[in-house]
Amino acid sequence: MWGMGVAEVDGGPALFRLVRFWSRRWAGRASEELTGESRHVQHILVVEAACTSADEGEPPTVGTVAHQLGLDHSGASRMVKDAVEAGYLARDTSARDRRRASLRLTESGHALLAGSRQWQREAFEELTAGWEEADRRQFGAYLRRLADDVGA
Repeated sequence: MWGMGVAEVDGGPALFRLVRFWSRRWAGRASEELTGESRHVQHILVVEAACTSADEGEPPTVGTVAHQLGLDHSGASRMVKDAVEAGYLARDTSARDRRRASLRLTESGHALLAGSRQWQREAFEELTAGWEEADRRQFGAYLRRLADDVGA
């Protein structure tokens, strides 16, 4: 019998169980619903990363996408190239440094981002459907706080 102890307050393993669950089951489903193909998860990731970088006040670049996704520059560059070819991002010359390219969401990229955010809200609602409204709000606030604290 476990009793009151570390297992009941140990959020680390629970967090990573959720991350594993989410990445295996939900990411492909989101991509399928939003882009028509489960293999386009990367487009959603790149658009989300570019938007997060833009929210920080600087136009996103391949480097900022790489940082947001935890990738090396060449991996992020390939993903950005694919998102540009798919019509979700456009490359512009940086106003601050003409040697660098800045990224911006296209109309399709904004639509994908809006669809992604709506899908995320619906997934949260589905996952917490049996919870009291106060618990859902508090959990949502804690998730936002954690994401903000780690710069995600």
